[in-house]
Amino acid sequence: MKTIGIMTTGGDCSGLNTVINRIVRGAHLRGWRVLGIQDGTDGLFTTPPSFIEFSDDTLPIENARLSGSFLHNGHAGAMNFETAAADGKLDKFNKRLKESLKSLKLDALILVGGNGSISLAWAHHDIYAHLQLICIPKTIDLDIPMTDRTIGFNTAVQQLTSFCDQLMLTARSHHRWFVVQTMGRDCGQLALNAGVAIGAAAILIPEIKFSIESLVSHIKNMPTDYGIILVSEGVSLRGHSGRPADIISRRLTAAGITNRTAFPEHTQRAGDTTASDRILATRMADCALRAIENNETYVMTAVNNCECKTIGLSEFYNAGDVVADPNIPDLKTSNSYVSPDDPLLDVAHDMGIYIGEVK
Repeated sequence: MKTIGIMTTGGDCSGLNTVINRIVRGAHLRGWRVLGIQDGTDGLFTTPPSFIEFSDDTLPIENARLSGSFLHNGHAGAMNFETAAADGKLDKFNKRLKESLKSLKLDALILVGGNGSISLAWAHHDIYAHLQLICIPKTIDLDIPMTDRTIGFNTAVQQLTSFCDQLMLTARSHHRWFVVQTMGRDCGQLALNAGVAIGAAAILIPEIKFSIESLVSHIKNMPTDYGIILVSEGVSLRGHSGRPADIISRRLTAAGITNRTAFPEHTQRAGDTTASDRILATRMADCALRAIENNETYVMTAVNNCECKTIGLSEFYNAGDVVADPNIPDLKTSNSYVSPDDPLLDVAHDMGIYIGEVK
């Protein structure tokens, strides 16, 4: 009988509980044991490692729709790859993780994480040399190379869309513009998708250059005197410091445009998991379990052209824009961004949304 482990790492998002539930269900149907590692790598660093064994009732199906992770994603300030590197203890940290995994006698580990977690898994793949490692991509940022979709993204778009829908009503009542700052780190996919969904007046993302003067002109020429301007948190404005939404709001005010800022913050990472993300989580869980059956290792589940299959972690890593991690010396992460050829950019432009200097 196989024993497999599940671990969620990095930031939380909706869909994590769904993928955990589906992995447990599919594994038990195969007659396998399932151990859930608690608090990500924090749980592996403790002695003994912190884990639970799943029964069919541990995470009931009715709770699988909830956001967050039943297994948790780690404690603030605990020893992890970043703090271990900062303290010069990375070798000790890696050794402890490998020992913990061996003590659990796992045949396979399914790691559910973002681009940083998956890049780390590949960079330190010796930790997992004695077992099969299968990664499942989750992130609200959609910044993972080699997959068209990631668990949590669709729900985050819906959460942000719902937030802006409510703001639009008060914006109309007060003849006012709202500058809404989204999450997404250095990738503009979340802002772009939600912006098209709500019919934003402008969408400002890190990948596209824009001008404040052009934005002001665009807003003044709009047929309404209210609406939403979406600004991705990764946007930088030369010569300015502070939150992008605050900077842009001040410039609009100086131009005589009545506005307020709004920050949906972590509500974008919450909310009941949408049907689309539940289906994606189920497909990726099934793909991961089949990969274990096929004796695959060092692979990631991915959806491309509607097909869910595995790709090598080396392919994932080399396909993206590999950049140095500012927090972990000698580590590079593989990132994906909004492509200049993304069809949503053309759609936004054709719908009269200001998206920067793209045309």
